[in-house]
Amino acid sequence: MTRDAIPDWLASLDDEDLSFIKKFILSSGSLKEVASIYGVTYPTVRLRLDRLIQKIQIAEDTSNDPYVSLIKRLAVNEKLDFHTAKILISEYKKTKPGE
Repeated sequence: MTRDAIPDWLASLDDEDLSFIKKFILSSGSLKEVASIYGVTYPTVRLRLDRLIQKIQIAEDTSNDPYVSLIKRLAVNEKLDFHTAKILISEYKKTKPGE
């Protein structure tokens, strides 16, 4: 990967996600500090981080299959939850020869 190339998982994140990641890094990974910055509870920040992790995991699936791409788009656009998206992709891949 060249320095100018943006990984697919990063490109799939919206500005709000990127802002959260920046605050998380600048607070040395302290969820407690991030919660304070946002004025929310620790569990709220933990849930946000968990959803962000799921979003990145979905985007990391490098399949070029149209069905998988559709499921990813639905999950990223919050039309389908990430857990269900992962199950659908996993089950779909089991039906494909050589997978």
